[in-house]
Amino acid sequence: QVQFVESGGGLVQPGGSLRLTCKAPRMITSVWNPLNMAWYRQTAGNQRELVATISSGRITTYADSVKGRFTISRDNARKTAYLQMNNLQPDDTAVYYCNSNPGRYDWGQGTQVTVPS
Repeated sequence: QVQFVESGGGLVQPGGSLRLTCKAPRMITSVWNPLNMAWYRQTAGNQRELVATISSGRITTYADSVKGRFTISRDNARKTAYLQMNNLQPDDTAVYYCNSNPGRYDWGQGTQVTVPS
């Protein structure tokens, strides 16, 4: 059963920003709170790659390609995770997904981010 719903993607020019949202409407708080979460992205024909992670204690890690531009955060009261993406570049074009880290839940539909070259 899909647990996470992603939103916030869109078409943005290079250098622009987007904020992605990941909600877990079916998940009870006692499961969400200790969950390590992550954002992933995937382009056609490629494997899903890990973009950013946030632990239950809010320790964050980032892929080298997004370090300094993306920020992951979470709001436990809302059972929501966010990905603030700044200075977007064409290589950031992908479908973005959230899931636990590691991803052990069914994958949602993701949200498309497109940055034209």
